[in-house]
Amino acid sequence: TEQAVAAAGGIIGGILLFVLLGITAYLLWKKFYHLFSYEKLINPVKITNANDIFQDQANSETQLKSTSRSRSVPFIIPPTLHERDWMHLTNEEQVQEDRDPYMSPQSGPRSSFHSLAGAYVVGTINPDLYKVPEDKSETDFPDGSIGRLWFSIEYEQESERLLVSLIKVRKLQPPADSCSPFVKIYLLPDERSYLQSKTKRKTLNPQFDENFVFQVSSKMLLQRTLKFLVYHVDKQKKHHLLGQVIFPLKNEALTEDNKLVIWRDLEKENLEPPSEHGDIQFSLSYNDYLGRLTVVVLRARGLKLQEESPAVGVYVKVSLMNHNKFIKSKKTAALLGTPNPVYNETFSFKADQTELDTASLCLSVLQSNKGEKTLLLGRVVVGPFMYTRGKELEHWNEMISKPKELVKRWHALCHST
Repeated sequence: TEQAVAAAGGIIGGILLFVLLGITAYLLWKKFYHLFSYEKLINPVKITNANDIFQDQANSETQLKSTSRSRSVPFIIPPTLHERDWMHLTNEEQVQEDRDPYMSPQSGPRSSFHSLAGAYVVGTINPDLYKVPEDKSETDFPDGSIGRLWFSIEYEQESERLLVSLIKVRKLQPPADSCSPFVKIYLLPDERSYLQSKTKRKTLNPQFDENFVFQVSSKMLLQRTLKFLVYHVDKQKKHHLLGQVIFPLKNEALTEDNKLVIWRDLEKENLEPPSEHGDIQFSLSYNDYLGRLTVVVLRARGLKLQEESPAVGVYVKVSLMNHNKFIKSKKTAALLGTPNPVYNETFSFKADQTELDTASLCLSVLQSNKGEKTLLLGRVVVGPFMYTRGKELEHWNEMISKPKELVKRWHALCHST
């Protein structure tokens, strides 16, 4: 019995030993098989050219890093392509000589490694892809244009200086064949002093590129207005006004880091003498689809300010009436007492198209004084035949006949409605 047990134990131990040896042999075979495969892939005879490629590529990346701080992405050639032939390019890029069927077509986007000229390191921006389209509105001149002026403005907060750069004027319409233009620049409401550009001889498209400085506090800046007057000097040294540009500063965000380049079409100056109480210029527009009446208060001139009391400001109140009943009113900002204020403010009112025969607009110019009642400097009413005649009626009817178009006119102020 003991011998049978010993024999059975020996058989079982032998089987276990055989299984253990088998597992060990399998693991060792698998390990040597992978080592053999790895040695085959990195055979030094097969990758001589690949090493050269890697060296050239490293040199190329070093040169790109010297011209750009962007990091390049390493490019590894798959082992299956080591036997392919490669050609060396002048810009140290490696391009496959035989076309790889898995490469993207030539018509598609190309990576920095496929580009043959002007390569961009991964991470940089190609500026040609981000070109801003040219603004054609700068070169499209409307019918009846008398010229266009370009300028730039910038404000220095610390020194409280307004920097104005006069750039150019294009397509002037002089009274004679030859033209020798120059520009006067005012900072309203001060109309007694101005800065003047040099005169450009015999040109309808003068290029000035001149800089001017106005000293103005930051508190008063937004209440000031730039005025450009373009003149022509004839052979007798007489000055002829060709046009003007009025530019209020209140609607612009002026900072030291924000230099605004602006262009404006020249306008003809109203050479008629102002009326007894002054004049006001505004635009009217009616949108029949939205049922919206728009008023743009532009400027006033020749106002008769009350000099007995210190003027705090002059503003315009726009009131919508219907059947002579007050509906709604809006006000412009109050500007320092000046006989020629410039506003350029827009107001909109809801008005159904059926109400245009009974509605009217009243624009009142008011002067506010310290500790005293507001003074009426003048007013004008525009509307249908029920309320108005003459220029006021013509302005209203033209607004209705030209929907969605701004109709601009001057009107004389009066104290009666």
